[in-house]
Amino acid sequence: MAIVSTYDELCGSAGYTRALEKQLAPFVDLTIFDLDQYLLRSRHRRIQKLADAHIKDIAAQLRGFDCVNIQLEHGTLGRTVPQITRRFARLAKAAPALSVTFHTILLGDDMPWDIVGRLLARGHVRSAGRVLSDATRGGRLGRGIQGLLRGLQASKPVSVIVHTKRDQRMMQDLYGLRAVHHHPLSFISPEAARSLRARTSRAAHPRLAGLPATAKFIGTFGFLSAYKGFDTAIRALEFLPADHHLLIFGGLHPQGIRREEPLDPYIRKLLSTAHIGQSPLEALRESGLRLAPSGAELTALLNDHPNSLRERVHFMGALSDDEFFAAAALCDVAVFPYLEVGQASSGPISIALEMGTRIIASRTAAFRAFARYHPGLIEFFDIGNFAELATRIQSPGRSAGVPELRYNTATNAATYLEANFLPAPTPAFLACAAE
Repeated sequence: MAIVSTYDELCGSAGYTRALEKQLAPFVDLTIFDLDQYLLRSRHRRIQKLADAHIKDIAAQLRGFDCVNIQLEHGTLGRTVPQITRRFARLAKAAPALSVTFHTILLGDDMPWDIVGRLLARGHVRSAGRVLSDATRGGRLGRGIQGLLRGLQASKPVSVIVHTKRDQRMMQDLYGLRAVHHHPLSFISPEAARSLRARTSRAAHPRLAGLPATAKFIGTFGFLSAYKGFDTAIRALEFLPADHHLLIFGGLHPQGIRREEPLDPYIRKLLSTAHIGQSPLEALRESGLRLAPSGAELTALLNDHPNSLRERVHFMGALSDDEFFAAAALCDVAVFPYLEVGQASSGPISIALEMGTRIIASRTAAFRAFARYHPGLIEFFDIGNFAELATRIQSPGRSAGVPELRYNTATNAATYLEANFLPAPTPAFLACAAE
C-alpha cells in the first residue's frame, strides 16, 4: 500500500499521516510518498515544472502498488485550480486501486450570497470579495476532483474516506460517489495514551516550571489563525480566578508566514486582547478614542495596562507530535473556540479527547458532528460567547482519564483496510495490534 501525503512537514495532514503509518504498519507493507511543498507551493515558473515532474515520478511508482491512498488537502498539490486538478488526476489515474481521504470538503452547489450580503452590509467589501473568490475556487475544485473520481469508479476500484456522516451523505448525494467511508480522525491508541499520561508531568516542562502547583491550565491547540478563536479564550480568562492560566500551544502555519512582516496581524490581535505589552493609552487609541492627557494622567496612561494578562497567557510555540500529545495531558481542560468556517474536522480536538482531557468546544458543525461519534464527551458553548465559556470552565465537568472510545485507532485502521479493498483483520488481530 502507498500513501501520498505531506509527511516531513509541520501541518495537520502530515501529522495525521504519521499517525496512520503506525496504525497500518501491522497490516500492510506501507510506503509513504512525501509531497515536496518547496516544489509544489512555489510561484516560480521553472520550479512549477519541477513540481509537475515530481508528481509524474510519484505516479510512475504508484503503478507497482496494490492500492494507493491520497491524503487530500488541496493546497498541498499547488496554488492554482489547474495545478491542483492536473496533479491530482495524474496520481489518481496511476493508482491500480485508489482511496482518497478528504480533509476538506469543497462544495460546488451554491454561492454563499447570504454571507456576502452580511459582509457588504457591514462595509467589509474586501472580505466579501474573498468569500466569493473562495467559493468559486472551491466549486471548480470540487466539481473537477469529485467528477474525476466518479468517472474512475466506472473502470477500477475507487473509494472515498471522510470524517463525518454528513460529509459521507454529501459525497453520495451531491457528487454521486459510491464506496464512501466515514471515520473521525484518530491519532493515538488508548494504551499509548495511558502510558504517555503516566509519564507526563508539569515539573518536566521548563516553560511551566515557575507556575504554582495549584495553577489550573486551560489549553488551546493548533496553528494561530483567526478562525481558531483564541481571542475568545483570552477574553474568557478575564472572568476566571487568577489561578487559571491559558496555554496556547501552536505557532503560525509555515504557509502563513509573510515576508518582512514584523508581527502577524492575528498575533497582534491576541496580544492586544490580553493587553500584553500595551499601555492604557494604546488601548484607548485602538478603540478610536483620542485624548490629550497631561501630567500624572499621562504617566498613568503610559504604564502597563492594569488588566494585562501577561502573567496568565503563555504562548507555548509549535510542537512535535509527541509534544502535542503530552501538552494535552498537561491541561485541566482543552478549549476549542473555533469560528464556523465550514471546517470538516480537527486534529487537535481528536488528540485531546484520546489523551483523556476534558474538552469544551464552540458549537460549530464540525465539532457537533465529531461529538456524535463520542457522545457525552464534549461540552459546548456558543461561538464567541466568552462569558459562557468562562462559566463552563468553572463548572464541574468530566474527570481526566483516557476514555474507551467506540471509534479509535483500531477501527480507523480497519476502515482504511476496507476502503483500500484489503482483507479486514480479525478482532483478535486488531486487539493484538492495539497493544
